[in-house]
Amino acid sequence: MSHTAITAGYLAYDETIKGKRLGVLVVHEFLGLNDYARRRAMMLAELGYMALAVDMYGDGKQAAHPEEARAFADELRKNFDVAKARFLAAMSFLKNQPAADAERIAAVGYCFGGGMVLNMARQGTDLKGVASFHGNLTAVKPAMPGSVKAKVLVLHGADDKFITAQQVEAFKKEMMDAGADFLFISYLGALHSFTNPDADEYAKKFNMKIGYNKHADMASWDKLKSFLKEIFGR
Repeated sequence: MSHTAITAGYLAYDETIKGKRLGVLVVHEFLGLNDYARRRAMMLAELGYMALAVDMYGDGKQAAHPEEARAFADELRKNFDVAKARFLAAMSFLKNQPAADAERIAAVGYCFGGGMVLNMARQGTDLKGVASFHGNLTAVKPAMPGSVKAKVLVLHGADDKFITAQQVEAFKKEMMDAGADFLFISYLGALHSFTNPDADEYAKKFNMKIGYNKHADMASWDKLKSFLKEIFGR
């Protein structure tokens, strides 16, 4: 298994696989490109994909506190052209890898990253599919009819305290009005950050209403695996 820290992020793939590898971009949570995002990239590499964990904050910046993370994330939301440019640069880097299948790329995001991949789909980015895990559902720029080219998978915690029922319904309506091919799955009892085993520790340390949910983590990962097979055709 090869894994390399690079300017664009962290690239992971299985060197023993012959032929072109299907590509998956992984966008980190609001703390930045940390071990969790790299671990998810490695898990995708173990499935046979070439995975690039993207550094959306630039220069390897990581937040030590939620307030700092919020500032990093808000800055990118306010300057979405910068965020989009970084995402597209990472996508181009992945496509240009000799062992990558440049025509078939997907994107996966967690929390902040989930919102980012959904917004890239809204912008009509040429991705086969995007999957959001406990991601923000608010649009930087709402999808227009026909603008969403990628298939969309949203894996949501039904007890998420950061996302309102109104935001969920508004997102579903936006996707339907845009004619998007989307699937929205809610996991009962799951809070924000339900896929991250470190969430319970963060919850205690920073008094945050987040938490790990093993059942939802495993079920959502299985759903991602079937989704990737569906969009890639293998």
